[in-house]
Amino acid sequence: MKRIDFYQLADEANKAREMAYAPYSGFTVGAALLTSDEKVYLGCNIENAAYSPSICAERTAFVKAVSDGYNKPADFKAIAIVGGAKGEEPKSKCAPCGVCRQVMNEFTDPESFLVILPDEKGELDVHTLSELLPLGFRL
Repeated sequence: MKRIDFYQLADEANKAREMAYAPYSGFTVGAALLTSDEKVYLGCNIENAAYSPSICAERTAFVKAVSDGYNKPADFKAIAIVGGAKGEEPKSKCAPCGVCRQVMNEFTDPESFLVILPDEKGELDVHTLSELLPLGFRL
């Protein structure tokens, strides 16, 4: 099985961003979620005129993976997130919102799950989820 590196994962997130539906904000986001068996689930943000039914790219990727049976912390390794104005190259790191961080916390081991944030130069800023959500809620 070919191992996916974080740069490849960031490239996949950028491809997912092209599929975003963002007619209201014009801000497109793509995410690429890596499972423990090297499968990649892509997600993009999908807006709605009512705003609250909109869904972030990160949650789209998780929904796709969970609906395929991945639902344990050991199932997930990392997620790369890329965002920016529609039609433009990403200009900065696109960190996940609080809701997405909490969803990630539900399905991953926050101490080992990695969140990869490429910058405009293609360099990667890598954090554990626990760094980004230090007091995440768990049952």
